[in-house]
Amino acid sequence: MDEAIIKHYRRLLKTGFENAGSINNPSIFLESTNDGRVCGHTGDYMQIFINIIDGKVDSIKYLCACDPTVNVAVEILCNLSKGKRLDELKALTEESLFEAAGTRNEDLQKRASGLLELLKQGLTQYRERDPR
Repeated sequence: MDEAIIKHYRRLLKTGFENAGSINNPSIFLESTNDGRVCGHTGDYMQIFINIIDGKVDSIKYLCACDPTVNVAVEILCNLSKGKRLDELKALTEESLFEAAGTRNEDLQKRASGLLELLKQGLTQYRERDPR
């Protein structure tokens, strides 16, 4: 595993997973299970809960059972998402996650791509329900 990912993961273990948890009745609910985009092992899952208020991310939480790289990637995604308008959220790139992680190793690239794909699908579905 990449040294930068190990460093981030150890920090998460010491300080707690700040964005872990769920949100009742989220504006956007995202889920990935065993599809290889985000989590790749049998039994792994990722759920992301996003509350949108006045067109901005008010809160974002996640529940997951995945490898450390995914935990680091989703924590970074949550931190980058807070307070963003929907168009800013949709404009997040893999590069933003790589910069925040301090690495662009292959495993992180795959996970970041999967998380952003999942996020963009959720944003599209949200905009179809609430086009404001």
